[in-house]
Amino acid sequence: MANQIGSTVKTTETSFEIVRTIRDRGGATIEDLSRQLGLSESTVHRHLVTLRNHNYVVQEGDQYQIGLGFLTMGGYAQRQVTAYPKIKEKVDELAAETGERAQFIVEEHGQRVYLYTDVGESAVQTGAHVGKRGAIHTSAAGKAILANLPDDRIDTIIAEHGLSEGTTDSISSRADLYDELETIREQGYAFNQQETTEGVNAVGAAVLDSDGTVIGSLSVSGPANRIKDDWLTEELLEQVLGAVNELELDIKHAV
Repeated sequence: MANQIGSTVKTTETSFEIVRTIRDRGGATIEDLSRQLGLSESTVHRHLVTLRNHNYVVQEGDQYQIGLGFLTMGGYAQRQVTAYPKIKEKVDELAAETGERAQFIVEEHGQRVYLYTDVGESAVQTGAHVGKRGAIHTSAAGKAILANLPDDRIDTIIAEHGLSEGTTDSISSRADLYDELETIREQGYAFNQQETTEGVNAVGAAVLDSDGTVIGSLSVSGPANRIKDDWLTEELLEQVLGAVNELELDIKHAV
């Protein structure tokens, strides 16, 4: 977990702990939450009533589930990203053309976040979904973003999150990361060979706005037994770079 920055409000922290617990358990009762979080049932109930009144949880009998209020906020957050409709369009096209999973990743608070993802007809389930967060240095898209950030920002991310290993193939030292980022800067794209998930490879490239600021990264991922050799390093790479080029042109001429 990222290092906490600044002071926090305990009641707000408690509300988020309740929400995360409901999510992780796939639903929970007041008794479940009280026992797991070490809170009185009356305290849990007050938080749940507040969350329910704002549509962030729903009650089904004695069970509480995550409410669609979060979907409303999530949709709003998506639309704040530059050229989101065009991003969605390109991800959909890339998934259909490659038959694999395509995604657009952004950086927030030093982590990679799935802004949007779509699957082609041959794609496999990897647990990726909109809003999912993870270590930015273990994915092709994440490394492509890092390569377009200033060194002081990269150092801050490493200081806050470390270089935890996604798999045994993940980069785990600052020196190795900087070496790879230099290569990515020179070639304009990044590979992920089973660094996030064992058995999954990917290729990604950063998308820049008209000022050269990184917006996020477009990538395609799939089974390592299929996405390898020339398919990974030539054909799939060419499709990703082509989609990035088209997306950047759309962004440039929309300004």
